[in-house]
Amino acid sequence: MIKNILMATAAASLIALTGCGTSLTNQQIGTGTGAVIGGVAGSALGGGTLGTVGGAAAGAVIGNEIGKRQDQK
Repeated sequence: MIKNILMATAAASLIALTGCGTSLTNQQIGTGTGAVIGGVAGSALGGGTLGTVGGAAAGAVIGNEIGKRQDQK
């Protein structure tokens, strides 16, 4: 069930991000990608809602920083 929720969230995020009229920065892409990957990893490793949300939050922060550094180059 959680995997279905994650897939739906990932699809909704992708649709929302592609609907923007301006091109996305690496920071924005990194944040979204990191959140999805972190959520999946958190669900697989920690299980439950807390693991999924915690993984998504950590992934978003890490992805944001990586994308920000790419934008600064």
